[in-house]
Amino acid sequence: MMATRGRFLNPWTSPLSVPPLRPQHPTLAEAPKPTSTLRVSPLNQSSPAAANTDIMLSKVKKAITPLSAVRGLHKSALDVVERPAPEETVTSSFGRFIQGVKPQHLSPTVLQRSKRMVLDSLGVGLIGSTTEVFELALRHCQHMYAPDDISSVYGRKNTRLSPTLAAFVNGVASHSMDFDDTWHPATHPSGAVLPALLAISDMLPSNSKPSGLDFLLAFNVGVEVQGRLLRFSNEACNIPKRFHPPTVVGTMGSAAACARLLSLERAQCSHALAIAASLSGAPMANAATQSKPFHIGNAARLGLEAALLASRGLEASPLVLDAVPGVAGFGAFYEDYAPRALPSPDDRHEPHRFLLEEQDMGFKRFPAHLGMHWVADAAATVHEALVGLSGGRVSPGAVREILLRVPPSKYINRPFAESEHQARHSFQFNACTALLDGEVTVQSFSEEALRRPELHALLARVRVEHPADNPANFDRMYGEVVVTLEGGDVMIGRCDTFYGHWRNPLSDESLRKKFRSNAGTVLPQERVEGLIAAVEQLDRLNDCQPLLDQIQ
Repeated sequence: MMATRGRFLNPWTSPLSVPPLRPQHPTLAEAPKPTSTLRVSPLNQSSPAAANTDIMLSKVKKAITPLSAVRGLHKSALDVVERPAPEETVTSSFGRFIQGVKPQHLSPTVLQRSKRMVLDSLGVGLIGSTTEVFELALRHCQHMYAPDDISSVYGRKNTRLSPTLAAFVNGVASHSMDFDDTWHPATHPSGAVLPALLAISDMLPSNSKPSGLDFLLAFNVGVEVQGRLLRFSNEACNIPKRFHPPTVVGTMGSAAACARLLSLERAQCSHALAIAASLSGAPMANAATQSKPFHIGNAARLGLEAALLASRGLEASPLVLDAVPGVAGFGAFYEDYAPRALPSPDDRHEPHRFLLEEQDMGFKRFPAHLGMHWVADAAATVHEALVGLSGGRVSPGAVREILLRVPPSKYINRPFAESEHQARHSFQFNACTALLDGEVTVQSFSEEALRRPELHALLARVRVEHPADNPANFDRMYGEVVVTLEGGDVMIGRCDTFYGHWRNPLSDESLRKKFRSNAGTVLPQERVEGLIAAVEQLDRLNDCQPLLDQIQ
């Protein structure tokens, strides 16, 4: 099927800045206890929204038509008569889902969980706008592209960029500290989707913004597409080795979410996914570097571009998600890829059930790779016991050896981190920091904290084991910290499920506390509280302008 051809906004690309402030962040001690255990032993013992979508459809018609007159946009896909559907394929079933899903398919559980994701992602993006890597990305966009003041930038009042560049820099901010949400199979779903949807919403005229419910529907479409694609592969269930997942499924999720918010027709939705597949993929070698946050920025940006190109009429493979012998499509990213068609949202015999209904999201309490949270919580329990014995601080001189029992994963096994980005991806650094301080916080990754002599004294005593029963899988792994003291006693801390994991999710109170700490680094208190209120009532807002008003 050929996509309907037309003309759409050419959203290619503007002035700066706000000084970074240091946050006062919630600590491990303030949070509810994780499911960690401690053993002390003698020497050598070890161890539904039911809303009418016609309102949104009419808004999009009204919104895109005036824009086309002012900026030369294409005729809305809603004004185009649908062509006969092709024979059902996996790819076309995804297009059907993206186009056909409605707000009433979102259960109260999915709505609540997705609003928590939006709130957390906004806070992470706002504190991320204080980082060096975000500043670099923003300046690059301002210096290399012509000004196009349309879409807002996290934490930068009166700074706007083109929709695609705003999606890019806000995506970079979301992952600049590795503080964003994580799901299973492993990916960071929100950072690839939310910046793109905010950019599109800014693009639409003030009297034609999407409703909050339609915004949440598009957001959930983007998250759902990521989860479905990941579940087509057993390889994807493990901590990644080849491709960073957000650069693969995140780009696809961004394209799907944007296609939904733009109300593209079914064939265009499928083409948007196929175009996005050609814009996907980044190697894990760039983990723990300044380039890793660009993975999320590019996923948001390129997914948005894929949807915009599809709206113009660009076509791509109609079988990109199918398993075609001899011709690799999306399966090029996962060797055991085994796709299945999605049921129709309105299928009475096999109704679609959102994955977020079945599995909650993982939210981080401190800004580091998800795997660090297991060893940090395990080490924190040992810290408490050591402080109890000594009546004060932990002395590195009292420690003979530190044994970490962790999953095998090379890129997060870093004995001596040399930068904040490496430290965020080091079992050793995070375990020793929690052992020394009793917690890991935003400040733990400062240059001063990284260079502490007492921290390096502990790091020099660390060795690592990879037990056979501890797989590199965020749903099955554990972290164990075994500390042997000079006097011969052995203390063992173990964490099976940290506080914040999808099996032990942050409470609403803890999530709001994290958000206030993060957002408060760049926004005044009234705007921080305004964002909380806007997100909490997002599914009841007639348009999402109250959300857009608060993020700068």
